[in-house]
Amino acid sequence: MLIIAAGILMVIAGAATWFTVSSQLADEKITVSADADSFAGNKIDGPLTAYAEAKVIEKHALAASGGKTYAELAKEDPKREVVMTGSFLRSSLFTSVVSFGVAAMATGLGVLVALIGYALLLVGKHLTPASGAAPGAA
Repeated sequence: MLIIAAGILMVIAGAATWFTVSSQLADEKITVSADADSFAGNKIDGPLTAYAEAKVIEKHALAASGGKTYAELAKEDPKREVVMTGSFLRSSLFTSVVSFGVAAMATGLGVLVALIGYALLLVGKHLTPASGAAPGAA
């Protein structure tokens, strides 16, 4: 019974995490840029839209820097701040993508653990002691 409860708790925690991250992203009222490869104009509130916008930010930052990353720009280069901001925004969006993945994994594992617990419970009900003695008697 403890395994089933642990599985249910994992499902609840995973779902709560998914909906919390989704809600927080939606509260920012960000939409995917019009020049995105996919989901252009959609509200960012899930892993796919967050990833799509992160890719657009990368494209814009590289265009602004002439194809150079933050580490490749000279310290006194004025474009460095723009690229740094883009990098921070991408990191934030990628963190939400990872959070969605962890939430989905926790939910999936929770279902699996609960099913294993239920299967063990069913098997335990059908087992009989080998010596004919009551269970737990030695």
